[in-house]
Amino acid sequence: MATAGASLRIQLLGPVRAWRNGREAPLGPPKQRAVLALLASRPGDVVGINTITAAVWGSTIPQTAPNSVHTYVAGLRRALEPHRGRRAAGTVLTSQSGGYCLRLDPTDVDATLFTQHLGEARKTRAQAPADVTLRLYDNALSLWQGEALHCVPGPFAVRERDRLRDLRLTTVEEWATGMLTAGRHTELVTELTAAVTEEPLREKLRWLLIVALHRGGRQAHALQVYEDTRELLRRDLGIEPGADLRHLYQQILSGRPDPHPPGTDTGPLLLTSPRPMLQAAPTPAQLPPLARGFLGRTKELARLEDTITGESSSGAATPVAVVDGPAGAGKTAFVLRLAHRLANRYPDGQLYVDLRGTGPQGPTVSAADALEQLLGSLGVDDARLPPTLAARTTLYRSLLHSRKMLVVLDDATGPDQLRPLIPPGSSCVLATSRQRLSGLAARDGAHLLTIGPLHDEESAQLLTRLSGGRLHGQDPATARLVAQCGGLPLALRIVAEHLAANPGVPLNTLTEPYAAERGRLDRLTVKGDAAAGIRGAFDASYQALPPDAARMFRHLGLYSGTVTQEIAAALAGTDRATARRLLSVLAAHHLLQEGPDHRYRFPTLIGIYAAECAEHEPPARRLEALARLSRLPLDEPPPPAPAGTPATRTEPGTVTPGERRPEGPGTWSCRVPGQRRTLSGRPGR
Repeated sequence: MATAGASLRIQLLGPVRAWRNGREAPLGPPKQRAVLALLASRPGDVVGINTITAAVWGSTIPQTAPNSVHTYVAGLRRALEPHRGRRAAGTVLTSQSGGYCLRLDPTDVDATLFTQHLGEARKTRAQAPADVTLRLYDNALSLWQGEALHCVPGPFAVRERDRLRDLRLTTVEEWATGMLTAGRHTELVTELTAAVTEEPLREKLRWLLIVALHRGGRQAHALQVYEDTRELLRRDLGIEPGADLRHLYQQILSGRPDPHPPGTDTGPLLLTSPRPMLQAAPTPAQLPPLARGFLGRTKELARLEDTITGESSSGAATPVAVVDGPAGAGKTAFVLRLAHRLANRYPDGQLYVDLRGTGPQGPTVSAADALEQLLGSLGVDDARLPPTLAARTTLYRSLLHSRKMLVVLDDATGPDQLRPLIPPGSSCVLATSRQRLSGLAARDGAHLLTIGPLHDEESAQLLTRLSGGRLHGQDPATARLVAQCGGLPLALRIVAEHLAANPGVPLNTLTEPYAAERGRLDRLTVKGDAAAGIRGAFDASYQALPPDAARMFRHLGLYSGTVTQEIAAALAGTDRATARRLLSVLAAHHLLQEGPDHRYRFPTLIGIYAAECAEHEPPARRLEALARLSRLPLDEPPPPAPAGTPATRTEPGTVTPGERRPEGPGTWSCRVPGQRRTLSGRPGR
């Protein structure tokens, strides 16, 4: 059926151009052409403003971008509908539902027509005469007038350019296979030589070129192409040619007849065309199962899902989301929940790698080792695996650049470990880390989300749901356990399992041991499972700290209460600038919580762990640290804790290590850890 844009033709397979009634329309500046390219790739669909801005500007969208889009659309309307009245509604480029729609027949866009011709050619391969199939392939390839979306800026153009280029090369391979089957090898050499120059690492193109040269009586040239291929693969990827190329090389050297000499009717040459680097691997579906009893985080899940879905549909750069937070906060459970919700949007499969950045299961997985695992999951044979990180990264990106794959990377240590694992194009990466990866956001446009302890109500629900009915109607006991676990899902799950596993033991007997700080971390563990213990999780975070930050952490463990830069500097014996830097490091690793006015405090269980770590300092150094602290003026009472902050770990009537208490006007006292005495003094010296 004819549409309003039936007299309009759009070219995307080359420089972006448009013809209206046979006359070329002036399309304006590059970004205006980028808007047209996006709309022309989705004829008849309404494309939202946010999608357009993300497609043209990527992750660095200026505030003026929406106004610029309106300006570009106005310019396109003048070019595509030059006789439209100034106030008349557009019929070709229309405004609708917060976006714009290009109304024209899809076949008036050359990229759509190319895909249609290719589909018809593929349907006829097994039925129609060879000349009919080859003519359809010729029709498809003749539409190309250069590099697709040539010189058009923006992440959508980059992705679409790569996709169309890969599809064209696949079409060339299929056309060349048909030409060889028809005995038209001489005509092939020029086209295949140009294709190999454009994509030198594509082994199937080189296989076809060698066969065409050999069948045309150019044996020396065929052997030279093989040698050039071998040298290129060794130099750029550190690998040897594939088995099919090697077998073809040996056939030519031995002088054995071609398995399909010209003029024989042995069926399509595809039966003997080269196998790809990939083995016949099933679609990967590697997501671990979801944890029972997951709850909460509803808003965070919805917000991140909307962000990823919007960015993916816009054709912008690969969406990357990193969820960070303290040990035991449920980062992995959150990301897996999100991954299962997104899985259907990525039909080429799901890949999963535990990078073991801070886990107890073994040494950290390097980027090179992670790529070995990923490439194996994609079907790359061990013999074809490149030896270096750079070569593995190149191969990984080449294999995924036109596929829609969901990649989940758990427990990353830093941006440099993740960057080689981020594929281009249509895939998506979800990752977790115990530290905030600000560099990945600044340089690579990653979306960062921090999750912390659950709210008290959610914590109580989790405890009640998983404790086998032990806490139904036991609100006071539940509230105490929530506070003692600091809202950490891992700790809550350990307690709930302990209650459920002992149905015959009185509730008070089971819950009372958690009241005391000393020994609480020993009880928050599971025998025989190193991954299910709070102290082990905290140990891993502590061991990942730089030495100076670890020393600051131990010294802060001597003190109970709100920490300022002055207090931190006094305890660690350093200047305020250094203290400020180290406090930021600890906060980035989620071992401290930063509040207003650069005041810090320990989360409940991490505070207990820090006090244990403080005891690793020699007694003399602890005394020196507290003596330095004694020279500071006694602070004003700290501001009230914000709503939802876990209660302080000080029990009424006790003095904890490092806690200063006023003894009179301008005086204070502080118990020294591990010793039966107190320090006292006056503010200043």
